[in-house]
Amino acid sequence: MNRRWRFLPQYLAIAPFFVLFAVFGVYPVVYSLWLSLQRWNGVSPMKFVGLENFRFLLTDTAFWDAIGNTLIIWVMSTIPMLILSMLVALGLNSSVRHKGVLRVAYFLPNVTSIVAMSLVFGSFFSADFGVFNWFLGIVGVDPVQWLSDPWAIRVAISLMIIWRWTGYNAIILLAGLQALPSDVFEAAKLDGAGPVQTFFRVTLPLLRPVLLFSVVMSAIGGLQIFTESQILLGNRGGPEGAGMTMVLYFYNTAFADNDFGYGAAIAWGIFVVVVLFSILNWRLVQRPPKLRSQLNGASR
Repeated sequence: MNRRWRFLPQYLAIAPFFVLFAVFGVYPVVYSLWLSLQRWNGVSPMKFVGLENFRFLLTDTAFWDAIGNTLIIWVMSTIPMLILSMLVALGLNSSVRHKGVLRVAYFLPNVTSIVAMSLVFGSFFSADFGVFNWFLGIVGVDPVQWLSDPWAIRVAISLMIIWRWTGYNAIILLAGLQALPSDVFEAAKLDGAGPVQTFFRVTLPLLRPVLLFSVVMSAIGGLQIFTESQILLGNRGGPEGAGMTMVLYFYNTAFADNDFGYGAAIAWGIFVVVVLFSILNWRLVQRPPKLRSQLNGASR
């Protein structure tokens, strides 16, 4: 009996975490799965419909359009963002002054209220008095209808994502650059490799795990775009639903149309899409860089 209760203080010490996790983590997930099998508007009694919500989800053109919009915005934002992040990381890794101040400045957009910045960017993208159209007018380009043209809407959302996450990924890539072994770069320099050759044949292969980590995290975050679209365009995603992302479609269905059963099914559909993208990127991460394999073979 004494042995059974000997570790009771330790169990009591860690119990709050598991209780809170069960209440705010496990229970909502299980309840959302149960809710996805119901038809419920939040007021009337639930009606069990089985897998009907999921069957409709597979044929719901609006959901597939939301997936397409999300993927387009993800591609338009992630590729430029990672390129800019790499350039910023390389600049911070070089011998420049005030590195600490620059790191804080680049990371600051990530901790700024996205709702507030969405309102600010909304004024920037104004068709008549926006800053972006003012700059375009200076160089002789006609004003762009940022919040009414479908492709301009996607560009506007992508610019907001780039502005928010470039510094965050730059700090991660900078940490990866600073962890690379210096002897490899010294050997490349002795072999006559220039800066460009060193970057593409040494730096990028060694930095691939960190770079793909940024890609994975960008995929997970990019597939859950919501605030930028909702603040800029409202619940309907703007003209032709060009800004209707998966999460915004879920929010619109569940909390604007009060269709909580189908909204829960959409949430699980988003979960499946995110998991598939994560697995795809994780498989890429598992492939070792060719340069690292050659170095390991040479060391043996």
